[in-house]
Amino acid sequence: MKIALLLFGGLSLLAFILYGADKQKARKGLWRISEKTLLLTSFLGGALGGLLAMQLFHHKTRHWYFYAVNLLGLAWQVGLLFYLGFFL
Repeated sequence: MKIALLLFGGLSLLAFILYGADKQKARKGLWRISEKTLLLTSFLGGALGGLLAMQLFHHKTRHWYFYAVNLLGLAWQVGLLFYLGFFL
């Protein structure tokens, strides 16, 4: 269970940083982080960080599929934590 929390926490931090970096690159017209990378990072464990970054940086908020992938990722991540007994 602690491993899952550390993994989700680390991936959430990574997703948050990636979304923020991509927003900065977009503002400056630089090479961007691919949507695939952002979505995979969020779905595979960093959904909380992805959702927080979307709101804080106002980044990718017009793309419905970013909400969908982040919410689906968050659902399975919370489900796994329930399964492991974290919320009990």
